[in-house]
Amino acid sequence: MPGNGSLERIRRTMAHLRRIRLRRLAANLAASLTAVLAAWGQPALAQAYQCRMPAQVAVPLTVPDGPVRQLPVSGYTLALSWSPEFCKDRELRGGNRMQCSGANGRFGFVVHGLWPESRRGSSATWPQWCQAGSALTPAETRRNLCMIPSSSLIARQWAKHGSCMTRRPETYFKVTRILWDSLRFPDMDRLSRQPGLTAGDIRSAIASANSGIEPGNIDIELDRNGWLEVVRICYGKRFRPAVCDRRRYGAGEKAAAKIWRGL
Repeated sequence: MPGNGSLERIRRTMAHLRRIRLRRLAANLAASLTAVLAAWGQPALAQAYQCRMPAQVAVPLTVPDGPVRQLPVSGYTLALSWSPEFCKDRELRGGNRMQCSGANGRFGFVVHGLWPESRRGSSATWPQWCQAGSALTPAETRRNLCMIPSSSLIARQWAKHGSCMTRRPETYFKVTRILWDSLRFPDMDRLSRQPGLTAGDIRSAIASANSGIEPGNIDIELDRNGWLEVVRICYGKRFRPAVCDRRRYGAGEKAAAKIWRGL
């Protein structure tokens, strides 16, 4: 058997290899996203109007609500919430005050989360609740509040989804910000006034605003009354837009749609 000195050298070597692997992962993610952005053209700032972040932010405790699923990642979904619809009747609720009260600015689309997917054949599963390599800090939480205007949602997205992509929250949110900042949005006020608006019209308008994204890469989620709630962009393993499978495609092309503009 190796002595204590040999065991310590082995442990150091393994730790060094893990650090190298994580650095390579981060470099590969950055390279893939840089190539994507170069193909799409210059990014435009997304829809946070006069966002004002609080001076101090706490990191809420997140409790897992399901089993650990640590699986190989085959693609990603960027989920965007249409804030005016989400904030209906939530303006004064404590947990939603930053997003909905107007005191911290007005929001259009905001990020709900970036979710890894694991696909085998025709079936797909969301990896979730993996072991995190480092903790989310108040500074990193605050950095992302104009993109995800809820500290509890930021904490939950890192713990549930980001931990299955990378070991550091800074890497997960950097990738999310790159994808988010690359997106352009149509004039949602004008679109909301279009007669006979359908889910297909919304898909086409978003695709037309984003070179490289096709209508088939976009999932449109409507509530039971036809109001737009969520837009999801489907990506492949290298963060290039991918065709959404049936589970992620959402409302059909001809489904009647409405867009709440807020007050």
